[in-house]
Amino acid sequence: MRELRRDPIVDRWVIISAQRAQRPMTRFVEKVIAEDTFCPFCENNESSTPPEVLALRDHGSRPDRPGWSLRVVPNKFPALKAEGELERMKNGIYDRMSGVGMHEVLIETPDHDQALAALPVDNISDLFMTVRSRFNVFKEDSRIRCAQFFKNHGHEAGASLEHSHSQIIAMPVVSRLLGEELAGSKTYRAKHGSCVYCDIIRDEVVTGDRIVSENDLFVALAPYASRFAYETWLAPKKHSPMFESSTDGSIRALAEIFKDTVGRVDYLLGSPPYNLMLHTAPFGEPSCAGHYHWHMEFMPVLGQAAGFEWGAGFHINSVPPEEAAKALRQA
Repeated sequence: MRELRRDPIVDRWVIISAQRAQRPMTRFVEKVIAEDTFCPFCENNESSTPPEVLALRDHGSRPDRPGWSLRVVPNKFPALKAEGELERMKNGIYDRMSGVGMHEVLIETPDHDQALAALPVDNISDLFMTVRSRFNVFKEDSRIRCAQFFKNHGHEAGASLEHSHSQIIAMPVVSRLLGEELAGSKTYRAKHGSCVYCDIIRDEVVTGDRIVSENDLFVALAPYASRFAYETWLAPKKHSPMFESSTDGSIRALAEIFKDTVGRVDYLLGSPPYNLMLHTAPFGEPSCAGHYHWHMEFMPVLGQAAGFEWGAGFHINSVPPEEAAKALRQA
């Protein structure tokens, strides 16, 4: 199979080329020396992080002490700072603003060797409920327009520490990709009178070709114009623009389908590194409620972008999403 496919949301073309997987490759192996290094995220090392802003703890345990199952702490090396006024400045043709925002780390387990997807569904649900809680805090800050929850699992996916954790960066601007999704979904609704994500989910459930799994409230699917091999989206079946409005029952269903999806990928591909990102509507913009639909994007890291991708802005995917979904269904 060789073809170009257009993403109906952001009008992005990708190349699907299964034959690319057959090209000869020199295998470069990076030598990694395992060291018994100190981990600031492990239990009993709480003093090595900034003071926690939220934690799920045993009854009677003290803040910044052992006895927790999940901690949220400010990033010790933040991309944006929480203090200060938001100031916009112009320098000729260039625009800039003060680096105001929030950058937090969610330490998902006190166990250094436990991966998120290996935790019980209750613990994964606790993580996503904590994300909901932090988003509802951030949206009350007039300086903040949107927040990005993300997880880098594994060194190749960008994780700087091995201990399982995820992050939230709250920003005073809307991210470029979210802006593209908002614009694309708005255009689609103006033309068709419906939500593009809802239409995608409905059609994919009917055909089943790119469905990985589903439960009563969520679907896991390989998007038609997948940028990466085994890219999978997790989306609520019912229209919902804002993740922070999710019910407890919905978040538990999300935890269940996340655990199921990562389990299938781990079984099929040998526990690869991955990136997980939450896409949800900006804060304080009710106008997008009718056309935007929150979702999570899960991407195993099986390769890297190279010269063509950076130069042309096209992704080349060597595993057609129909084949990826089928393999994951059977995993």
